[in-house]
Amino acid sequence: MSVMKGRCICSERMENEKMKFTKMQGLGNDYVYVNCFKEKIANPPELAKKISDRHFGVGSDGLILINPSDKADFEMEMYNADGSRGEMCGNGIRCVAKYVYDYGLTDQTTITVETLGGIKTLDLTVEDGKVKLVRVDMGQPELEPAQIPVIAEGECAVDEPIVTNGKEYRMTCVSMGNPHAVIFADQDVNDLPLEEIGPEFENHERFPRRVNTEFVNVLDRSTARMRVWERGSGETLACGTGACAVAVACVLNGLTGDEVTVKLPGGDLKIRWDREKDTVYMTGPAEVVFDGEWPE
Repeated sequence: MSVMKGRCICSERMENEKMKFTKMQGLGNDYVYVNCFKEKIANPPELAKKISDRHFGVGSDGLILINPSDKADFEMEMYNADGSRGEMCGNGIRCVAKYVYDYGLTDQTTITVETLGGIKTLDLTVEDGKVKLVRVDMGQPELEPAQIPVIAEGECAVDEPIVTNGKEYRMTCVSMGNPHAVIFADQDVNDLPLEEIGPEFENHERFPRRVNTEFVNVLDRSTARMRVWERGSGETLACGTGACAVAVACVLNGLTGDEVTVKLPGGDLKIRWDREKDTVYMTGPAEVVFDGEWPE
């Protein structure tokens, strides 16, 4: 079978037919997935806001559309819970890989996925006909401030001071297809009031496109613990690109080796920065929560 390519030849839904979706999660970072080989979404930002609502909708960190692509095997079109477009999501893309294999869109165990953060290559570990683990080639970490983007004085923002609400923090900024500010906390990250601190960083004037912020405790030379405040979604249980940014920041600050287990509230991710290739690899699980229908 290989991979379904080209534009969908399926007929559009009848007027009163409901949109089919699948809720999936990677370490608790949950999204609603729609197979746009079969479905047509008229207003994705508005749908993202409605379907992500945890009281009146399905409840999720956002919406991900799985589309045909002229550049890769598939395209991941991602929206945050507030309807804003996201460039890349590490947990989300692992779920895309599981979806396209488990639901029969491909029989290949190495696939490519187009994102706004570039084309990513994914290797699938399959057991009993289902994807159990996905390793993602996340590409090169971007450290140049203008490309992240962050307003900084030097060639890269490593251990750079930033003041928010009268307090100075030290940040290391990395883009993994989307912008991240990594803060090595001077207290247990579990005790931080993220609902107060997170929005201050997200909307800080030094981040022209807002920012995802990771608060980190380094536990040893191969382990770090983090919490994350994601722009457009708030605190989430996991962030794949954030875990990659944390690993890169740990290495840049001399705190760990090149392989780091990043512990998130939703579980662990294995991150390796191959500095010879200047490529970051992320390995972790993806799970289906349930299938459903939405009266769009």
